[in-house]
Amino acid sequence: MDLYYDPVVDEHVPSPMGLMAPVWYLAPQRPEVARSAWEVAVALAGLDGDEPPTVDQPGLLADPAFVSLLALQTGEFDDGPVRNRIWEIIDGIHEPTNDGDLGEFTYGLGLGEPHPRGQLNARLMAGWACEPGAWSRIFNIGPGDRFDEPTIEGVDFPDVALSEALWDSSVLHLAAQPRNASVAGRRSAMRVTTLPIDGSWTLFRPDGTSEVANVAGGSTTLEIIVDGGRYQLRR
Repeated sequence: MDLYYDPVVDEHVPSPMGLMAPVWYLAPQRPEVARSAWEVAVALAGLDGDEPPTVDQPGLLADPAFVSLLALQTGEFDDGPVRNRIWEIIDGIHEPTNDGDLGEFTYGLGLGEPHPRGQLNARLMAGWACEPGAWSRIFNIGPGDRFDEPTIEGVDFPDVALSEALWDSSVLHLAAQPRNASVAGRRSAMRVTTLPIDGSWTLFRPDGTSEVANVAGGSTTLEIIVDGGRYQLRR
């Protein structure tokens, strides 16, 4: 199985893990093939048995490359025992680390490196965030109105991260989390664009107070407190 083919130089680049590595590419196009390959990997790892691997005997799941790839795929295919079992192993042996100063959660994966391995952590986090079928839907279901709906710009990332930014056809829901304690409680400005109506809108704060936000050309600037509190912008 090729991982990819370069027609310019007529070069076939073989997959280092057979069908397992291309599962992420196959899932939106040939889901039955992708699921079959994932099921083989699950069986090889012992995650489908009556006595699944443990942190004391993780087997194949001790390999950072293998476990990160399988976790990535499991998010797409399972939301039950297999998912629970693989994350029990990952959290048990792959050095989960929460750096409060940096505001980062990463896995060391036993590599002994000064910085967390980016690609492997990206796979793990995508697998954790993904719900069954979510990856395939990106390619097989259109975006709808999402690119025409209100958008948040100018967030002071990474000091500020939006834990909620949801437009529900009439109300914009917002919440911001601080990177660390030094940022918590700070006021942070961000811009909202593509609002459907100009004029006066109201920003409702978590404490029940509110203020008027003037919208011109579909845009306005908001200031919110970075403490996880939930705000609503309403017409």
